[in-house]
Amino acid sequence: MASAAYRSASRLRDERLGREHEFSAKRGVVHSEVMLPDNAPVAWSDRERLWNDVEAFEVRKDAQLAREVEFALPRELSEAQGIELSRDFVRTEFVGLGMVADLNVHWDRSEDGLPKPHAHVMLTMRSVDENGFGQKVRDWNRTEMVERWRERWAELTNERLAELDIDARIDHRSLEAQGFALEPQSQIGAPAKRIEGRDIAGKGAEADRAEMHREIARNNGARIIADPSLGLDAITQQQSTFTRRDLAKFAHRHSDGLDQFNQVAGAMQGAPDLVELGKDARGEDRFTTRGMVEAEQRLHRASELLADRQRHEVRDADRQAALVQAEARGLVLSSEQTKA
Repeated sequence: MASAAYRSASRLRDERLGREHEFSAKRGVVHSEVMLPDNAPVAWSDRERLWNDVEAFEVRKDAQLAREVEFALPRELSEAQGIELSRDFVRTEFVGLGMVADLNVHWDRSEDGLPKPHAHVMLTMRSVDENGFGQKVRDWNRTEMVERWRERWAELTNERLAELDIDARIDHRSLEAQGFALEPQSQIGAPAKRIEGRDIAGKGAEADRAEMHREIARNNGARIIADPSLGLDAITQQQSTFTRRDLAKFAHRHSDGLDQFNQVAGAMQGAPDLVELGKDARGEDRFTTRGMVEAEQRLHRASELLADRQRHEVRDADRQAALVQAEARGLVLSSEQTKA
């Protein structure tokens, strides 16, 4: 009950404890709703009723009452676009499996003053029908499910970014798996967190988690200072060009404290591989790397060579049929991709 009240910035009456959890003064919650599978009781669309029923149904003190998943939203999206993306993901991946999902989208500000949009989803653990809860579904706790959710979140987000012609991408894999020598910082809770039959965990666990993230950031910062190409490669893995603000956001994420932030940002800005492209439509200085320029030049040369060849011409009818088939499979192409 306390977790649900805090995530939704609301006031909820806890029938088990006989008191209220009051978090309505909390700022930054831009969307809050309980999403139900088709066969769930309609009364559970009320958050207070739902989680009181969950707590009443579980009699063991150590029972797992809920699972929580948290995922970051791209800053490039508007609030409306972020909410729509979150709802689509939750509806498909959780509600579609039979879970009741308590979704809350937060649009906070990070320490650098930039938006830090993310979503919290509290999920029920048991099968449901019109009469209430049934058996616990053990498969929902498998590690493979967390990996599936990470992968599906990256796929859906990248499809939406492409559809909106936004030059940014996310990757669900760790930096190590992508071939980068930086330690990963998770975008979606790993593993999905348990919410047990007791009050919210104390500050000790939060402090340990915060110190772990600071240590990862310090280690990554030291690596980037020693070899700034690591940072530039990581940025251009997600977007082909970037601004000073993008570079500062990356340096802030992969450093600990102002001194190291300045060293990381300075090393990347002074790297020999950095290429200045001039100002973009918003008047911001935009950059890329020599590697990205060389890759684009190779693609350009290859396209010119192919354009001069007539042996593999594709008929308009075949091209249109391919686009229709791709759309039927759920592949969303931007206007530039369709033209290409």
